[in-house]
Amino acid sequence: EALLKHARPFEDAFKPGTPGIGPIEQALDQARAQDRVLVLGLHGGSAENGELQAMCEMRGIPFTGSGSACSHLAFDKIAAKRFAEIAGVKGPPGVALHDIEGALAQHGRLIAKPIRDGSSYGLLFVNSTQDLVAVRLAAKTEDYLIEPFIAGTEATCGVLEQLDGSLIALPPIEIIPAEGPFDYVAKYLAKATQEICPGRFTPEISRQLMEQSLKAHRALSCGGYSRSDFIITDKGPVYLETNTLPGLTKASLYPKALKAQGIDFADFLKDQITLAARRARK
Repeated sequence: EALLKHARPFEDAFKPGTPGIGPIEQALDQARAQDRVLVLGLHGGSAENGELQAMCEMRGIPFTGSGSACSHLAFDKIAAKRFAEIAGVKGPPGVALHDIEGALAQHGRLIAKPIRDGSSYGLLFVNSTQDLVAVRLAAKTEDYLIEPFIAGTEATCGVLEQLDGSLIALPPIEIIPAEGPFDYVAKYLAKATQEICPGRFTPEISRQLMEQSLKAHRALSCGGYSRSDFIITDKGPVYLETNTLPGLTKASLYPKALKAQGIDFADFLKDQITLAARRARK
């Protein structure tokens, strides 16, 4: 817990009242009765796939971040890629499971990842025909997205909705894992992973990252804030996915981008609360 730096991520910005543990429905009903605005700092599963957001919407509870429809859409990597492509944000081509051997022969390396998961959890790398066994086995219990492996520099770029409703792209972040991919272990456990903000990109690449992140945010109808991930190749950025509820812990990327933009984290939270309350009144 301490290593992940997830303990009390908002302690510098908020001093919560009496702590309590109970069913989520009970907490939401209490929040509704007390006319609360919820700051969503959860991650993955029902907290990020739109279920929690739908529970709030049905109760008329204001909450920060994107709504249920957007959250559900963006959590599905295949659907999110399609919507992003409509907006002109290109990602790697998908590979059907029954075509995986031919794709491996064509591209040399593939990557498989759960369609509905975050933090790069469950990544499988296909470097030879022997690796196909693990992919087929995993695909029996969970839907997987299979793509050609894209070599390049990993990057991420946040988008922020301001109080007047306008959107700005935050400084792009360059990610250099200690070794291997920027998966769950590299994100939260590897101390040698470098996260450089602003990233050491050319002005043109930075412009493209910011522009495409804004396009993806709008295409998915995100609210409040988001963060989109890319691979930088010789031909420019390649879109991977959009996070509608990016991490806000001390180990997370989004707060680093806010700091680079000169935005105080407490001010960010206060503005998001104001936006959430305003959306709920519409």
